[in-house]
Amino acid sequence: MSETTAAPDAAPKAAFDLVIRGGRILTTAGIVAREVGIRDGVIVAIEPLGNGLEGARSIDLADDETLIPGLVDTHVHVNEPGRTEWEGFASATRAAAAGGVTTIIDMPLNSIPPTTTVEALELKRSVARDQAFVDVGFWGGAIPGNKKDLRGLHDDGVFGFKCFLLHSGVDEFPHLEADEMEADMAELRSFDSLMIVHAEDSRAIDHAPSAEGNHYDRFLASRPRGAENVAVAEVIERARWTGARAHILHLSSSDALPMIATAKRDGVRLTVETCPHYLTLMAEEIPNGATAYKCCPPIREAANRELLWAGLEDGTIDCIVSDHSPSTLDLKDLENGDFAVAWGGVSSLQLGLSLIWTEARQRGITLEQVISWMSTKPAQLARLTQKGQLALGYDADLAIFAADDAYVVDVSKLKHKNPITPYDGRPLAGVVRKTFLRGHEIDGMTPTGNLLRRGDVG
Repeated sequence: MSETTAAPDAAPKAAFDLVIRGGRILTTAGIVAREVGIRDGVIVAIEPLGNGLEGARSIDLADDETLIPGLVDTHVHVNEPGRTEWEGFASATRAAAAGGVTTIIDMPLNSIPPTTTVEALELKRSVARDQAFVDVGFWGGAIPGNKKDLRGLHDDGVFGFKCFLLHSGVDEFPHLEADEMEADMAELRSFDSLMIVHAEDSRAIDHAPSAEGNHYDRFLASRPRGAENVAVAEVIERARWTGARAHILHLSSSDALPMIATAKRDGVRLTVETCPHYLTLMAEEIPNGATAYKCCPPIREAANRELLWAGLEDGTIDCIVSDHSPSTLDLKDLENGDFAVAWGGVSSLQLGLSLIWTEARQRGITLEQVISWMSTKPAQLARLTQKGQLALGYDADLAIFAADDAYVVDVSKLKHKNPITPYDGRPLAGVVRKTFLRGHEIDGMTPTGNLLRRGDVG
């Protein structure tokens, strides 16, 4: 990668603020040799390589580099305000940018207050406004008693609403019973919003063994696939009855794939995500006491992982997002390694593209397909009409990716706030060398991210 700046006397010829050219540009036509012209933060020209587009600045990609659209991560827990010691907007968005992510959507819980009223949303925006290195949108929360707040939050720009079907882990964000979820879905249907659901059934988990102790197999047994399967079935039927749009968060049980596929064929307005940890890790290899691996629903067995990949390839699962769910080191109970006590969540916001690319290339899956799962499809989920593709009229949110380069994860060098991840020491393929937001390189020093609202982003 080389960069040049036009001389002052060449300024009149510079039709674009930035031109990026190279033999590997990932467009909607695939990876092709192109020149990309950017003006006022938007992609306004895509020409064959050699056409000689003139820019005030220009970048020539190295032979091993691919220009890709920035990733869109619709499942990130930032936790500010209230639990900023877990993660804040500055640290989270720096980590995102370092991993080629140019847009995140923040989850409504783990901050205090949770994003369940317009007032709480405005507080969160006020905190995020001058700290974001990438663009940031917000989910609202659906909890018992706030049905009256849903339309106001929608009108104020949230991208949809999250609910839990069991205890969320924090008391200030209580879960919905299935009938309450259905009533809220009917309300959301009236203004075509989206219900995103943590689908695990509390009764199934109540009947499962205790997770107490440092044995991972006990923790896995405490969150059985059946708990997910029952809850996913509940979401499907309530979406079917109400006609609402519904989205299954962080699917880990491959058992649920056949009923999801059937529901989609039946016309239920259903989408599904999974996460890098379910696609790259397996229960058989998790050491006892290694609570960095704890998440809910849990990382399951190798055979389950293979079926999740198959679900992605056949379209049953729509997209891959991080579910970056950080905590302080003490909350992970590292000293005792007790899976019943440790906070559940995996920190991987910066690593997602490399994690998935490392696995995908071994399976013969193309980079184009990976970017579709991690950028195009999440943007479509959130109806971000100017994100997720390198195409004319789209925001110039881009990353330069060296697919054949490699590195070993060093948790002390990651940008998220607390130095813990189950991927520490793991060799990965694919390095993000630069990330651009609306045509400007993200430097990690000057926050230039916008706060996004549903409806005003394209």
